[in-house]
Amino acid sequence: MPSDRTLVQAAIAARDLKKKYRLFSSPAERLKEALHPLRRQFHREFWALNGVTFDVPKGQTLGIIGVNGCGKSTLLQVIAGILQPTSGRLQVDGKIAALLELGAGFNPEFTGRDNVILNGAITGIVGSNMTRRLPEIEAFADIGEFFDQPVKTYSSGMFVRLAFAVAINVDADILVIDEAFAVGDARFQNKCYERLRQFQNDGKTIILVTHDTAAVANHCDRAIVLDHGKIVFDGRPVAAIDRYFDLLYLARRRSQESSRAEEKKSSSEETPVENQQELEFWGAGEGEDRCPLQPSYNKHETRIGNGGAEIIDFLLFSSAGSDTAGFLPGSRIHLLVKVLAKQDFDRLIVGFAVKAVDGVEIYGTNTGSSLLNQPSKVCAGAIHFFEFSFEQWFHPSDYFVDVGIGEDDGSMPGRVIEVRRSLCHFVIQPPGPTPFVGLVDLKPDFTHHRMRVVATSSG
Repeated sequence: MPSDRTLVQAAIAARDLKKKYRLFSSPAERLKEALHPLRRQFHREFWALNGVTFDVPKGQTLGIIGVNGCGKSTLLQVIAGILQPTSGRLQVDGKIAALLELGAGFNPEFTGRDNVILNGAITGIVGSNMTRRLPEIEAFADIGEFFDQPVKTYSSGMFVRLAFAVAINVDADILVIDEAFAVGDARFQNKCYERLRQFQNDGKTIILVTHDTAAVANHCDRAIVLDHGKIVFDGRPVAAIDRYFDLLYLARRRSQESSRAEEKKSSSEETPVENQQELEFWGAGEGEDRCPLQPSYNKHETRIGNGGAEIIDFLLFSSAGSDTAGFLPGSRIHLLVKVLAKQDFDRLIVGFAVKAVDGVEIYGTNTGSSLLNQPSKVCAGAIHFFEFSFEQWFHPSDYFVDVGIGEDDGSMPGRVIEVRRSLCHFVIQPPGPTPFVGLVDLKPDFTHHRMRVVATSSG
């Protein structure tokens, strides 16, 4: 527990911060409470923050992660002074520049240039000081002629470009960012991260809220995990990411553990937990869709098909254990796919594709490709099992897997029967600093050959 003495030493010091909201089931309930003669309450209390205590030393880059609704954005708004806490103490030592809600602080009727000048005035930069900064802000935002157009005509990406360009040019001591980079394109994100590194080298304090776990691992000195308005972990970024994914799949794991406990009660011989998922894959659920029970299942998947056959289960695991949704670089990943055939197929093909968060396909293949060339004959009413395995050297980040089945009819890639896009989500978690940049580790060799001296004649 941080002491009160550190209040004067930290860039940001929070003590027992709490933020309460009153939630009403309808506008009518809000009106009833306001007008009720006996002051009857029609609301329920929701604590977005519930006793948050931490310090951020000057010059540190802190990542804040957690599942949706855990209180991340509320905490940042309290730090930025947009919200007042219900109780607790907060001390900020230095000027803050914050990128929070999209377009926050911008007047939609003003041009980009006018909004830059207005934001500068709010932070105390006026006159020639602001005029001198305008060219650099305009160049960084890189939105062309839109810089002199009303911001109500901007796309979301333009909003972020302008907001970030302003934030990094107001001489802030503390930079607070809430998912702002997720909106910009790859080039803009790269430029932003380059500027972040410059801020770090200048000894600035940065607070970064993001769902990009690779950004937390690569750019943060420390990370906090929030859950239901409380800090449940505070420490090394890699360990924080592990805790975050524990929370992300906690509800599903609890459901699985409960069902396993019931099965063990009826069995005289207990099965080790690490083998249970694989046993369930091979034997449980005759014909039912069990994909949502897997820890790495992505509930936002997209599913299309004609009903001739269905993908009813999958299992993603490495040699280290069962489906955990998190793997180390270099581990060999196994993908098991369970298919229920509803009609006969002479040449059924099964395939998968691994994609980055932005949809870029890293790798894809199927059993009908020239590489594998193993289409299968399947019978109606039967369940069929397929297994792929591959060694991955991906950059530490989040990845999604498409799984599909089709019929080899001589075309490429064949007649589609069913595709489940982004069916599962996994993460490559680095054990330490990432030793390369890009999407894939090519495992290069390097040799410095001996020097050969070449004699030259002088005229």
